[in-house]
Amino acid sequence: MIPTVAIAGLLVGGGAPSALAAPNVAGQDQPGRDALTAEIERINQRLATTEEELQRATVEAEATADASRAAQAELAAAESAAAAATAELEAAQAAASQAQDDVATLGREAFMGSAPLGETVVLLDAAGPEEVLQRAATMDLLGEDRAARLEASEAVRQRQEDADRAARDAVAERDAAVRAAADADAAAQAQLAASQQAYDAAAAEKAGLEQQLKDAETRLLAARGATDPNATWEQQQRTRLAQASAGAGALVNGRVTSCYGSRWGTNHNGIDIAAPIGTPIFAPESGVVLQAGPANGFGLAVYLQHPDGTITVYGHINQYFVTAGQTVTAGQQIAEVGNKGQVTGPHLHIETHTGGLYQNRVDPAPWLAARGISLGC
Repeated sequence: MIPTVAIAGLLVGGGAPSALAAPNVAGQDQPGRDALTAEIERINQRLATTEEELQRATVEAEATADASRAAQAELAAAESAAAAATAELEAAQAAASQAQDDVATLGREAFMGSAPLGETVVLLDAAGPEEVLQRAATMDLLGEDRAARLEASEAVRQRQEDADRAARDAVAERDAAVRAAADADAAAQAQLAASQQAYDAAAAEKAGLEQQLKDAETRLLAARGATDPNATWEQQQRTRLAQASAGAGALVNGRVTSCYGSRWGTNHNGIDIAAPIGTPIFAPESGVVLQAGPANGFGLAVYLQHPDGTITVYGHINQYFVTAGQTVTAGQQIAEVGNKGQVTGPHLHIETHTGGLYQNRVDPAPWLAARGISLGC
């Protein structure tokens, strides 16, 4: 049986499925054949609507998952900044402690030094070594070396104050990022639930329509004199599937359902290619595996960096066959299509990033086309 994703013959962007293309043979029961042709057209139109509903549910789910991934990335950056600020504070505190000891030593040296009697009385009246040092500095009892040490200790104290303020700010930003990540994840889960409900309803309707379409098309084939209508219909589906999958063949044997760009009020940051679970995914070009494994929103994903610096991302995969740091060649299988993570149906979601991971997500179509993979987007 041909996978249902190809039965309607849909191509990019939710365009209308192609109705059965066959010559209008004259003969008996022409009104009956005309009625079947009209029925097929009606079903195809309804299939186009349900296919768009499926695409919309998928894109909306991916958009919220993308927001969740971005929030997680910001959280990771905030955690890293907080850790760095804490380390700097600890270093500054250690330096300040050492500087304080040095200040005390300088104070004792000033106190024990050869000052005139009146100046000594002033020093004796000081509350502690630091005040001794301050009074000694005022009375020019410190040499250049000691003055430089005092200035250095003041710089260390200022460093500690700056580090303490930076650490507090970094912790506050980290806490805000934690809350934002939790909110984004909750929103993504809620949107996913709504999208999944819409997807399931559209998928159920689509399955029923596809069966109706098959029945109508086989009846029309029989009316046109096909010896084995079912076998002829199956062959037509294989041809349709091959045509729909031809462009993505070097990447994955599937059918483009959504291109990059603005869709239904949100931006779809990649290209979706529908295919059954387990369909092989191949590297479009040689590269190095940056990551392979669990990925927020994607469930599982593979990240490849290619010679020109472009990073390609393969999300929602069922399983992967590469590891971080591994070098892959063009055409090597890296994963297989799945429906992991925040997703409504089995498909490959591919993105291209430039300037670093998640720095600049651009349309994958031109990059893939330059490598002989034309998706029609």
